[in-house]
Amino acid sequence: MRILKSLAELRRWRQQQSEVALVPTMGNLHDGHLQLVKTALERCDNVVVSIFVNPMQFGANEDLDSYPRTLEADCQALDALGVSAVFTPQVTDVYPRGLDKQTRIEVPGISDILCGASRPGHFTGVATIVCKLFNMVQPQLAVFGEKDYQQLQVIRLMVQDLSLPVEVLGTATQRETSGLAMSSRNGYLSTEQKQQAAALYKTLEETKAKLSVNTDFGELEAAAKEKLTQAGFVPDYFSIRNAADLQEATPEDHEWVVLAAAFMGKTRLIDNLRVTNAATK
Repeated sequence: MRILKSLAELRRWRQQQSEVALVPTMGNLHDGHLQLVKTALERCDNVVVSIFVNPMQFGANEDLDSYPRTLEADCQALDALGVSAVFTPQVTDVYPRGLDKQTRIEVPGISDILCGASRPGHFTGVATIVCKLFNMVQPQLAVFGEKDYQQLQVIRLMVQDLSLPVEVLGTATQRETSGLAMSSRNGYLSTEQKQQAAALYKTLEETKAKLSVNTDFGELEAAAKEKLTQAGFVPDYFSIRNAADLQEATPEDHEWVVLAAAFMGKTRLIDNLRVTNAATK
């Protein structure tokens, strides 16, 4: 496995390859990340995993400085899977003119709702770094997890709008035995908080079940927020949306997605479940 530390190294390596799949990450890899890599390896012999903690997608009071960085362990895990290369650029390589002067990619209509409303500028940072990685690596395929459902839809729309020659593949959320979605930020939780946090997935499941008989979305959202509060969360949002564009749900939608973000202590967790509307089959 090659460890490529600069854009120049990456480009020299890339010239020798034909098809390449990319798995973009911020490192501190867990089994959810490794499942993305395995999916990519099923589709392509040459898989590149990027590890870059992207400062553009962190807000002023978020955890950029404390975000866990475990590069050596990450590389060992990726080498064991048979990854071709790991791309670990420096901030100065990715943003050579600095963040203030960096050209930015913004996907309108989806970037300022839900997580985008709570984290202004976050999805501009996501779209910009993913677009740059696509230009740097030039993959035919890129694999992302569905846990970050809004992020996945932002990237899909960006690829469509900019006519980028990349297939974007989403893979199912990997969960701990309690149902808690795997996340690097789960490491911030105490043992007790992790047990409490399982209520997030349980509440999503209960809401999904209720949607088969009740499409009073506001009522379901309010009940779910109350349940999360009782479980020890401070809810950010709990929302039922059209799965395709994340606009407000209607009873006529073919598919919904139930999305939630909530704080357990100082840790912000997100999760979602998609729901097929049986009435429109």
